[in-house]
Amino acid sequence: MRIKILTVFPEMFGSVLSASILGRAREAGLITVDVMDIRPFSDRKHKNTDDYPFGGGAGMVMLAQPIRDAMAAAMGDGFRGRRIYLGPRGAKLTTEKARSLALEEELILLCGHYEGVDQRALDTCVDEEISIGDYILTGGELAAMVLTDCVARFIPGVLGSAESPEEESFSDGLLEYPQYTRPRVWEGQDVPEVLLSGDHARIRAWRRRESLKATLRFRPDLLEKADLTGEDRKILKELKETCSCES
Repeated sequence: MRIKILTVFPEMFGSVLSASILGRAREAGLITVDVMDIRPFSDRKHKNTDDYPFGGGAGMVMLAQPIRDAMAAAMGDGFRGRRIYLGPRGAKLTTEKARSLALEEELILLCGHYEGVDQRALDTCVDEEISIGDYILTGGELAAMVLTDCVARFIPGVLGSAESPEEESFSDGLLEYPQYTRPRVWEGQDVPEVLLSGDHARIRAWRRRESLKATLRFRPDLLEKADLTGEDRKILKELKETCSCES
């Protein structure tokens, strides 16, 4: 996969893209990420990319012209992919969305900044808008980093194990089960015995129950859309009754 990020602050991306899993994936050629500075595409004397909004108001608005020209350069000839604007009114980024985007050949991510982007640029240069949450950021750069990281995890080979992304939080609509590592006893606290049993069926059952338990406790809203089996619903009923008794 090839990802191009259009931004007026390219210096923000260096450490994120070169470290950890993303860095290794890029070195292995599993994903290519290019960061393009929008400023050189401005046709204004001082290469500014923003101006005051018509109608008044605080802040500045990003100009349509440099965005259009930067987008055209990023697309080149025969672009096959999605052009995405990271903005607060977009559809929320989910596991399902990230999985579908990972199937694309190319992605171009447009990072807004200041008070936003001239609507004419969005109307002509963007296929969809995506938000990473219901809160305000100073710009789309952090959101672009989050989307890139999230999508990359679904590209074969990036995590080193084909099953890894499907076993983590939200992969099946639930939160992940608790994780433990060495030592077996730490400050008087033991690792659950079942994880040391070697019985994979029992371990899977324990993990599923703990996943349901964590979701019920921390994000019960997720249960409304989760793909639950009859056994899952039975476990949830038991957990709710236990919680009710304990309270």
